[in-house]
Amino acid sequence: MGGARAQRVPRAQDGRRGASVKVALLVSQGCPACLEAEAVWRQVAEERHFAFAVIDVAQPEGRALASRLGLVGVPALLVDGALQGIGVQNLSTAREWAEQAGSRAQGQAAPLAPHFSPDNRFFVLAAMAYLMLAGLGLALNGTLLTHGPARPVALHLMTVGFMIFLIYGLGAHMLPRFTGNPMRQGVWPWLQMGFAHAGLAGYVGGFLLQAHRLAAAGGVLIWLSLLVFTLRVLPVLWARRPPPDPACRGRFGP
Repeated sequence: MGGARAQRVPRAQDGRRGASVKVALLVSQGCPACLEAEAVWRQVAEERHFAFAVIDVAQPEGRALASRLGLVGVPALLVDGALQGIGVQNLSTAREWAEQAGSRAQGQAAPLAPHFSPDNRFFVLAAMAYLMLAGLGLALNGTLLTHGPARPVALHLMTVGFMIFLIYGLGAHMLPRFTGNPMRQGVWPWLQMGFAHAGLAGYVGGFLLQAHRLAAAGGVLIWLSLLVFTLRVLPVLWARRPPPDPACRGRFGP
């Protein structure tokens, strides 16, 4: 990023839609967040086949843009000359913004969120699988109201297996789009998923085998899965303008 020269922002063609899109990232030297943002947007530019310009705010063009937009920090993303966001976007958000920009260029309404991350896709697929198992339990047991060891099994396949997994997948996919704050990724969603699968298996096995300690252990694992999800959701709930990296402040002067 150091010594980056200001580049003119070309009109780009979105390879999927043929839409003309103009995207630029304002950066400064010595800004770690700028390097992260550039890596994200270069990947999206390669996927969507649009030209992507990096503009150093220490250069005249970048300084003029920063002054016009009233920026106090970078990285700052411009789409079609308008400020789209400040800070580092995750890949899901960047792909959605690129999709919306291409749709606007064609005068079409952008789809709400066309891209599913792998973890969210697996959550929803697991929810559907547990729904089928719960339905099978209904067919074999007759009703959820039937008494016996199979009753709590069918109940938990429906509630924990179907409902909670569906909330996991759709919640993590949708909530960041309302506030602009990303969900914690990395190992966290997979840890959440592992706790939930293992806990449900222990709970079901404990009830079927009348092994109360196994059922209790399953309940603890399910609770840990809910705790991980809560810790991932809490930072997303309040919309805020991402603060610029301290190393990225005050670099708009000559």
